[in-house]
Order: sequence, then structure tokens, then C-alpha cells
Amino acid sequence: MRFPGTQGVNLFRRTKIVATLGPATDDPKVLDKLIEAGLDVVRVNLSHDRHEVHLRRVEAARDRAKAYGREVGVLADLQGPKIRTGKFIDGAVQLQEGDNFILDANLPLEAGTKERVGITYKALPQDLTRGSTLLLDDGRIVLWVEKIDVSLVICRVVVGGVLSNNKGINRQGGGLSANALTDKDRIDIKFAASIKADYMAISFVRTADDVNEARSLLRAAGGHGGIIAKMERAEAVENAQAIVDAADAIMVARGDLAVEIGDAAVPPIQKRLIRLARMRNKVVITATQMLESMIESAIPTRAEVSDVANAVLDGTDAVMLSAETATGKHPAAAVAAMDRVCRVAEQEREVIRSDHRMDRTFGRVDEAIAMATMYTANHLDVKAIAALTESGSTPLWMSRISSGVPIYALTSHVETRRKVTLYRGVYPIAFEITTSDHATLNREAMDELRRLGTVRDGDLVIITKGDLTGVMGGTNAMKIAIVGGQREV
Repeated sequence: MRFPGTQGVNLFRRTKIVATLGPATDDPKVLDKLIEAGLDVVRVNLSHDRHEVHLRRVEAARDRAKAYGREVGVLADLQGPKIRTGKFIDGAVQLQEGDNFILDANLPLEAGTKERVGITYKALPQDLTRGSTLLLDDGRIVLWVEKIDVSLVICRVVVGGVLSNNKGINRQGGGLSANALTDKDRIDIKFAASIKADYMAISFVRTADDVNEARSLLRAAGGHGGIIAKMERAEAVENAQAIVDAADAIMVARGDLAVEIGDAAVPPIQKRLIRLARMRNKVVITATQMLESMIESAIPTRAEVSDVANAVLDGTDAVMLSAETATGKHPAAAVAAMDRVCRVAEQEREVIRSDHRMDRTFGRVDEAIAMATMYTANHLDVKAIAALTESGSTPLWMSRISSGVPIYALTSHVETRRKVTLYRGVYPIAFEITTSDHATLNREAMDELRRLGTVRDGDLVIITKGDLTGVMGGTNAMKIAIVGGQREV
């Protein structure tokens, strides 16, 4: 594992990279190249493939990361209520502007024609009225609803084109009432628990209740992973604060979100959601088409580079690759490109300085310690922060503060080490506490950082820990120590 060094910001990356596993990463050599390029978290998309395929990929990723002395987090992404058309007898149809076209809830899903097609969401007619606008195939086909007749949605084609099998259906402006969790999702939640997924993402969240239900189901299945709410519905934007408060993290899933609220509205919403998540001490991932051209090309477009860099400048914890790594021709090159762009963007001063929560009071001692640590680190020549942690909460709070100082989460718990792989600027280190003597413990923590090459004699290091080791939420002390010295300062 390449740890941050002590010679400047260029030597390490704080923004985390999430990469989706798929057929393109099944070759162990490719997986090794992804890890070498800087992969932090692997995502399995439960919309595709069988459980046994995903299990094999997760096990391979964890095994290869271990061979590199690394920890990778695992994100299991639920499919959710993807509302789709059925299939066409001829495979596809050509819709012309002005044509009549019917979405028929009672038509068999294999029996689509030029005049009508079946739909997977049978309650769609009840969610629509005359004048509703439907967007099919990510907005490539636009239908205007002229009439609802029991099970029929009778439409006029506004924007035509080729419509093929199993294309998504969105309502412009949102308003579809499909539950966020389907019967398939409930089965997949049990699978996520069985593979000890560090995070589980819920698709098409509308309210905080969706988050709470998913968490309850995951806990009932024995899972302990964090819950990620995917912000891809208009209703999710309207209920953003409650959803952020209920979740452990959010994902700005810009594909379906752009279809529902319009592509021009997405950039300011993205900025607002990133700001909200950080303000509420939650993690945020920016996703969808970040390096889309690299599915085919070995290099990204200039626009894609700017997109990734702007997400970093806005303060996102992580950036995500989907088809670029799952099915693309250059998965390792995509991770390497993401790594390169993040590193350069992180050199900007506004990324490494922050006034986050300077005007707030804190409700917990460990949170106050985290804030005091970051204030000190940003105003003193500190080379590293060693956070001795059980649950990872203190490093999470620290990571909300923009800083050029690396934060090391020293813990004996593998689950905590994997969880912090998603936190911006936090690096997991396996560390066993073998003494209750605080001076000895401080020295052992600094020795571990020195052994890894992250600090050297004479460097200042901040150490945070609790008086009672092994207690969750017990961080109550901050020490400033000199590496190789005999005293604290």
C-alpha cells in the first residue's frame, strides 16, 4: 500500500475511488492493476449477474488487496424498482414524432409492437394524468400522456427514435410511487449481509423511511454495513436533509436524476448535496458517466477531467466508475486517470483548508476532539494524524474538515478498516493495542507510522485516543508528539 509521505500533497490522494466489478475485472491480472492504480472500494451491481458471480468477485478483490497489504471496502448496490418497458416481437420499433403509442400494463412483456408495449411496473397508469411527460431510454424518447384508460397509458410521441427492449421509464419531475425496495432487493439484502458488505446502496430512495427500512432489513439479516442513499429521484432532492440524516452516506447518481429533473439542474444540485452531506457529517459519492468515454477510449475527454476535478473541489469523499471498469476496455487506465485528476485537484488551497463548523457547538466529546485535532493540524506543521479508533467515528468527523494532513485510522477491527476506505483523506492501518500505558501506546502508534514510511524522526504527529481502550465512542484525548522524541509538546 502506498501511504502518504511527508514531502507534500502530491504524494497521496485523499479522494477515494470506487470501481465497479464486472466481466472486465474478472482476470486476476486486471484486478491487480486496479489495486495498483489506487482502487479503494469495489462495487458489485446487483442489477446484473448471479449471487455466486458477485461472491467470487468480492472474494477475489479482498484476496488480491490482502496480497498488496491493502484493505478494500465492498459496496453492494441494490437494483431498486427500475421501471422498464417490455420486449418487442421484432426486437425494436421506430417511433416517429406525432405517432400514438400505448404503454399497456396488461400486455405480456414479450409482446411489444409498433403500437404498444408492456411495462414492468403495473401501477404506472395510476401514477399518471393527462399532460404527464414520460422519458424512455434515459430521455432519448419523450412521450406526452394524452389519456389514461384503466391499464392503458395512451401517449403521443414528442421526441421519437428507435425504442428497443427493456428500456427505463421516468416521469419528468418525479412522482412515481414505486417502493424503493422490491422483492428482489429483499433477497439481495440478505446476500449483502452474507458477504459482509461494508456498504449497501439503495436505489430510487424517496424518503428517510426507505433508508430506515433498508437498515432494519440489513440488520435483521446479520449485516453491519453502512447504508448509502442514492439520490436519483426528484423526491429525494426535496427530502434531502432527512435522507442525509437517516443514511450513513449518499450517492449523487446523476443518470436517472438528470432524466427526472433535467440535465441542466444536476450540477447545482450536485454541489448542494455534497455541501449538505459534509455539513451533516456524512459521506458522499459522486457517480455516473464520470469517465464514460473510457469504456472505449484509453484516455478521458477534457470535459470528463473537469467533471471529476470539480467534484473533488466541491468536497466529494469519493468518485465512482461504473461501466468504465465493469465492462470497459481499459479498466485500470480509468482508475489511473481518476487517481491522476484527483491528486492534481487536491493541490488547490480551498481543498486543504476549511472553516467547517467553526461557528457550531458539539454534542459529543469525541466529536469535539476530532474538530480540535483538525484545527490544530491545519495551523501547525503536523505531518500526520494517528486516530486510534474502534468504530471509525472520530476519523469520519476529522475527514469532514478539508486538510492536507493525512489521517490514519489505527484499529484492530477489520470491519472498521474497510469502512474508512470511503472516507476522504483517511487511511486504514491494522493496529493491535497491547498495553494500557498511554506513553507506551503513543510510542507504538508513532513507531507504526514510521515503519510504514509516512513520518520520520522530528516530525510532529497528533494522536487521538480514549482513556479506556476498546470502548466505542470513547475518544477523549488529543496528544501532539514528536516522532523519535521522548516527550509530547
